Amino acid sequence: MRRLLHALSESEPQQARRLHWSHFRRQHQARAQCFHRLRRARQAPAVSVDSPAPLRLLGIAALTDESWEQLRPLLPPQKPQTGRPAVDHRLVVEGILWVVRTGSSWRELPERFGPWSTVASRYQRWVKEGVWARLLHVLLPAEPSFASSA
Repeated sequence: MRRLLHALSESEPQQARRLHWSHFRRQHQARAQCFHRLRRARQAPAVSVDSPAPLRLLGIAALTDESWEQLRPLLPPQKPQTGRPAVDHRLVVEGILWVVRTGSSWRELPERFGPWSTVASRYQRWVKEGVWARLLHVLLPAEPSFASSA
């Protein structure tokens, strides 16, 4: 409101210049947004509608409620002290496991796991902090012991 009152108190040439600049800026932003969408579409992977079910790699099972209860204490606190609320840790872990099982890239992560960039950055942070190694100890089954009859 203050800007509008200030603009009305300006001279005619200044008002015309302000109107021209506003029009130019809106056109420029619209063009930039269009090209941004095109660039992101070129970078995005081709996702087929009939995507197959994720492959089950040996050793890492689907995340169950029991395994989640074992993992939860190993993770950092869910709610940050300040800032916006974080994406749920369980969704992130399930997204990471989906990428591990399928061998897909982070960008191919289905939307149900949240933003792929969040899942990827949290995975990288957890690897760096050693959290992911602790989670794998819980997720991976113990080595089978074979009795030799020879």
